[in-house]
Amino acid sequence: MTGLHRPVGTSPAGRRVRVLLVCDTYPPVLGGSEIEAQRVSAAMIRAGHHVQVLCSGGPPMPRQRDWIDDRGVPVRILTRNSRGRWKDIVFALAVARAIWKARRNYDVVYFLMQGLYVAAGLPAAHFLGVAPVMKISGDGIISAMRRSAVGRFELSCLQKWGVPLMLLNEGMFQEAINSGFPRGQLVWMPNPVETEEFRPANPEEIAFWRTSHDIPFGALVTIYVGRLSQEKGLIGLLRGFALAAKNESRALLVLVGDGPQRAELERLAEELIPGQRQILFTGRIDVRQVPHWLGASDVFALTSPNEGFPCALVEAMSAGIAPVVSDIPANLQLVDNEVHGLTVGWDNEEAIGDAILRLYGDPGLRQSIGQRARQRVCDNYSTARIVDRYEALFAKAMGIGDHPLQSSE
Repeated sequence: MTGLHRPVGTSPAGRRVRVLLVCDTYPPVLGGSEIEAQRVSAAMIRAGHHVQVLCSGGPPMPRQRDWIDDRGVPVRILTRNSRGRWKDIVFALAVARAIWKARRNYDVVYFLMQGLYVAAGLPAAHFLGVAPVMKISGDGIISAMRRSAVGRFELSCLQKWGVPLMLLNEGMFQEAINSGFPRGQLVWMPNPVETEEFRPANPEEIAFWRTSHDIPFGALVTIYVGRLSQEKGLIGLLRGFALAAKNESRALLVLVGDGPQRAELERLAEELIPGQRQILFTGRIDVRQVPHWLGASDVFALTSPNEGFPCALVEAMSAGIAPVVSDIPANLQLVDNEVHGLTVGWDNEEAIGDAILRLYGDPGLRQSIGQRARQRVCDNYSTARIVDRYEALFAKAMGIGDHPLQSSE
């Protein structure tokens, strides 16, 4: 990628780009799309471009309408008091109005994920002459959009106007093609990772974090990072881990995050390991602590049945942690079995347990897999490399460059 060596503030077309990024939620709301929005915005600003984020409000968002986040990104909240369906309507109208008011101040409007605000904002951007682009961040979303009137309208506008549509994996490409999109309109755009922030920890850092969080000396730690919810396949992970723990007394599973399934998972943990001290629930944490938890771990686990482009997995790989992942398309585009991690059936509890146990018992294998995993991320998914792709895409959308970006790595 040549963008790593370009002067600050120049796109492939040699000009500063002004981007209006529109998303429903944004950090401190935590999720893959929210973190991506923040990372891409901050990296574009560091590269000399201008980015303004528009989002909706409500807890845990700040009360003020305008603020600069901790990564230097200017954020504007368009709705602060409305709730439910009314909030969606108010936000959609506010997005269209904001685009109209800012039409001379921005070159590109970037819609991140679908929603009623896209149905209002996409036509506004198109007819006002501000180049729109859109990203969908999960499998099955295009099919779900086809089942609603609003979703069908959004898809129709995207197709009719040839709006570049960013997707995360080949399965999503096929879903879009089956819905009538020409392949040339589709752009592979993975989520970025800050490889300097998510890096292998040194022994002193590992010892400090484990001691300060009461992780027993010599524990073999498997970590999951993400939302505690049904779609993540966590029941299978807990059951698989419990099988491994029967054969390894030092085994510890740390689930970092919170969600609607937490109480159920806590009950299951007690059922699987009565009086258990081998499954730890951290609850919601400050996102800045995630690299420390990863650095203090030996194995990363993500055995969900469905993903788009798993940010948590890329972060763990960047940190040099050997992963055990489900053999689904989103994970397999990142992990070659036995090279960058071990792959298992998402519903195969015995295979999950065996993979964890194998990595526990072979420190050399953990280290070699972790090194190769980090190298793959640094080579392909660092924020600098992904921003190169965004710059090329924005230039193409503005009619000032080419973007042969459809294929993956």
